[in-house]
Amino acid sequence: MMEVDLIPLSQLPSRYGIARSNLYNRLKDLKIESVKQGRKAFVTSAQLQLLDGLHAHFEDGGTTNEFLKQINSNPHLVTTSTAEPSASNSMGIPNYNYNEPTISLQPSVLVGAIEAVVKRLIPTNRSRLNYLRELEEAYQNGWLLSTSEIADLLGLNQKTITNYGTEFTDAGFIFARVGTRKGGEIAWSIDKESSWAEPIPSSTTSVKEAFSDAFDP
Repeated sequence: MMEVDLIPLSQLPSRYGIARSNLYNRLKDLKIESVKQGRKAFVTSAQLQLLDGLHAHFEDGGTTNEFLKQINSNPHLVTTSTAEPSASNSMGIPNYNYNEPTISLQPSVLVGAIEAVVKRLIPTNRSRLNYLRELEEAYQNGWLLSTSEIADLLGLNQKTITNYGTEFTDAGFIFARVGTRKGGEIAWSIDKESSWAEPIPSSTTSVKEAFSDAFDP
């Protein structure tokens, strides 16, 4: 029997630098059910390892569908089991006993997960406006972004973006559907909203210019 630590769900958004809605979307995509204790929710260390693997995949430019296909194409990558509560620890939170490891990641995926954790531990001066710079870079280079990439940049749920339809605007950019990316995700082009028309001269200025033209010898 093996004891598995529980990690509070509330700590994960800051761990990955994403919004809470994005975290719930990842949990749903990975079919992870959190462990409820009273009003608090937790994930096991094995589930955390899977989330770290998905985040590392995103950091390398991958998509959720690609990660899921990678797992589905390698059945030995994940081994599921049923957790049963045992005696509570010193904090009053029951430990969960597993008959076998819940997940076993391949070396390449494990390395990516470790790199993602290290990046989160290294202090950075990340600006809250970085997402605008990244959108500007994508606009300047004509890159097509996937729904998950735009969701992470804007801090929105992927379903919310999909429900916007074929085009929507945010932060001064126009996002339009243009096809699909590898893995089946929707591809979006990025443009900028048109500037307003040139300001019309005031009536006083127009009258002065009219009299000037009429009486100028």
